[in-house]
Amino acid sequence: MKSRLPNALRSVRVRLLVIALLPMLVLLPILLGSTVWRWSGKVDAILVNKVTGDLTIADQYLGQLIETSGERVDAVARSVDLQQVLDAGKLDDFLASERAKLGFDFLHITSDDTWPVVQGALGGQWQSRIDVFDAGTLTALSPDLANHAEIPLVPTRGAVPTNRSVETRGLVIHSAAPLILPDGTRAALVGGRLLNRNLDFIDTINALVYRDESLPDGSQGTATLFLDDVRISTNVRLFENVRALGTRVSAEVRAQVLDEGRVWLDSAFVVNDWYISAYEPILDSYGTPVGMLYVGFLETPFSAAKRNSVITLSAAFLLIALVSVPVFLRWAGRIFRPLEGMTRTINRVESGDLSARNPPVKADGEIAQVARHFDSLLDGLEQRDRELREWGDTLEQRVADRTRDLREAHQQLEQTTERLIISEKLAAVGEITASVAHEINNPVAVIQGNLDLARSNLGDAAQKADEEFRLIDDQVYRIGVIVSKLLHFASPEEYSGADRLVDPSQVLNDCLVLTRHQIDAARITCTVEAANISSVRISRTELQQVIVNLILNAVHAMPGGGTLHVTTDEEANEIVLTVKDTGKGIDPATLARIFDPFFTTKQAQGTGLGLSISRQIVSRAGGQITAQSTPGVGSTFEVRLPVEKI
Repeated sequence: MKSRLPNALRSVRVRLLVIALLPMLVLLPILLGSTVWRWSGKVDAILVNKVTGDLTIADQYLGQLIETSGERVDAVARSVDLQQVLDAGKLDDFLASERAKLGFDFLHITSDDTWPVVQGALGGQWQSRIDVFDAGTLTALSPDLANHAEIPLVPTRGAVPTNRSVETRGLVIHSAAPLILPDGTRAALVGGRLLNRNLDFIDTINALVYRDESLPDGSQGTATLFLDDVRISTNVRLFENVRALGTRVSAEVRAQVLDEGRVWLDSAFVVNDWYISAYEPILDSYGTPVGMLYVGFLETPFSAAKRNSVITLSAAFLLIALVSVPVFLRWAGRIFRPLEGMTRTINRVESGDLSARNPPVKADGEIAQVARHFDSLLDGLEQRDRELREWGDTLEQRVADRTRDLREAHQQLEQTTERLIISEKLAAVGEITASVAHEINNPVAVIQGNLDLARSNLGDAAQKADEEFRLIDDQVYRIGVIVSKLLHFASPEEYSGADRLVDPSQVLNDCLVLTRHQIDAARITCTVEAANISSVRISRTELQQVIVNLILNAVHAMPGGGTLHVTTDEEANEIVLTVKDTGKGIDPATLARIFDPFFTTKQAQGTGLGLSISRQIVSRAGGQITAQSTPGVGSTFEVRLPVEKI
């Protein structure tokens, strides 16, 4: 066996096939893959450049807002009306009117130089910055302002752990302008706008950055203002109509932007999806990073576009290969077929047929000349053989006995050779089997050992994952069975088809383990009645696919929670599996089409193929699937499969 492989690789047929197929099946895929990889990198760079420009626009708008706030405060401080009010002593009403007119949350006169912006104003130059006011400062300005700034923190995946439950500080555009009081004292007119929950501000940024048709269908632009790592103003949605106020940025982004003061330009997980994101630090009047400005857009449409492009290119390559490979093989066949014809002729001559000749070759090339010359050599060989036979007639009698002995020895030699070949094959099979079994059993033993160790270390806590541990045990046992079959490769048993007999109740329990997270997340109460019933003949994975699809459809039908009732029963030589929910139900017009391919009521969340494929699977197994529904009450799906009689 070992000597045959090198001979096959040295054959003309193999070499010609390699020459013909190497460019198409090896070099072209490598070139195509490298091109797609470079193209994907270019697309990622373009997306980063776009989000960089988006961040620049948002930063310019925020800077303009800060500067405009300072200019407006300075204009009021320089106004004649303010000087007249100061002289008349009616300051409070005037400041309240101007605060409402300018859209500020506070406007007052002070000589306290605690803040750098006030220090600048007292020095004669208006200042405008972003500062963080604590709850006490906000309460002193206005109790309503402190209440408006308060934002409960929402637990966020990947964020830095914290003991805080609410954000009470406020991020404020803080502006101050110089003012001379009637007694000649220097003071500052201080005004500002609270950015916590300022949705008009963040929606304006989003509208400026992501205009209509600036992103492909399916993508969505978002903008967010952070105080420290907490979202205090955002259009990112936590749910459909609930903004993600109080959620926090990931620890990785926080470390780079707030701790290191560097801009983040990369993909990032934002609340509940991946976005092409840009974050930059926001500095207060002391030059300290106190927050972040974020813009970004959904990554999913671009990832889908790249994936579809790869699929399209791969399909085009396969189509070209299917068309061109037969042509290459036909060209190569014109070369190796005449050579194979000569090989067959040699075998016939070696077997004693000296009249064997090469088939006629239509081409008039080098191979045709070799074939004709070979035929002439065979003609001479046949003539010599005829003469030798005539000469050998006189010796035939004397060598008859010797020939008989040689024939017997030859037969014994053939039998011995055959036994040696069989022994060599069995030895090779045994060597391969032992090697494979050893390589598989080692990791299986490690898995089983660590699983037992995990049970031991977890103690009573392991009961929470008892079902998952059992599934792992089953899969480890399955690997052991495969290894056992491999060890008996030399004498395999007959295939019985019993591996397609499954217990629907057991499959149902496995499916409930797989869908437990979705059921619990939707706050659904699940009741199960899995009776001890007969087996059915169906692929286990296909039955799992049907049950999981029905359970997930029921979960989607109860977004606000409800009750899911799943049962298995045996009726008149049929196994009946029922999935019943208390969801919103299906109207009769929609119910008549739910098994149609590509029909879906989930809009962009579904493909419309789940129930269609489930019906095909059940039909192939000789069963049927039906649905009943009452709008506002719920839906019931029944799967009926014939009992397998053993």
